[in-house]
Amino acid sequence: MTRDKLAVELLENMQALHRTKTHIHVNEALCGEAFGLQYIAMNGGSVLPGDISSEMNVSSARVAVTLNNLEGKGLITRQIDKNDRRKVIVEITPQGKEFAEKHWKSIVGGASIFLELLGENDAKEFVRILGRMSEVMPELWKKWSLS
Repeated sequence: MTRDKLAVELLENMQALHRTKTHIHVNEALCGEAFGLQYIAMNGGSVLPGDISSEMNVSSARVAVTLNNLEGKGLITRQIDKNDRRKVIVEITPQGKEFAEKHWKSIVGGASIFLELLGENDAKEFVRILGRMSEVMPELWKKWSLS
């Protein structure tokens, strides 16, 4: 099979995967409020909004909306840094920590089921290839652009 034919097959498979709409759930798990809360929990329960923005690769405005929602639900608090009043420290509440732990268990459980459905060999190969993709994707954008 030529590289171009394989590329077409790749794109067709990606489109078929997109039609399953599972990316919506994955995106929420990795980029939404729950991820922001998980990030705070996994980083000592206290972070700066800019840290969340960098990790999620989203704008500070998007993080502000996320933090407003989390604060409204009682899952985080925001305090002005006593050492530098220009900074705001985001802290997870006990309720937020409990939610983050449950969310993490759910995400790991879902990923585990997915890998089980793939079977051991395919699961190991998929994880390996996904890791390789994360290595080469930055290079792709240096070599190719849709514009």
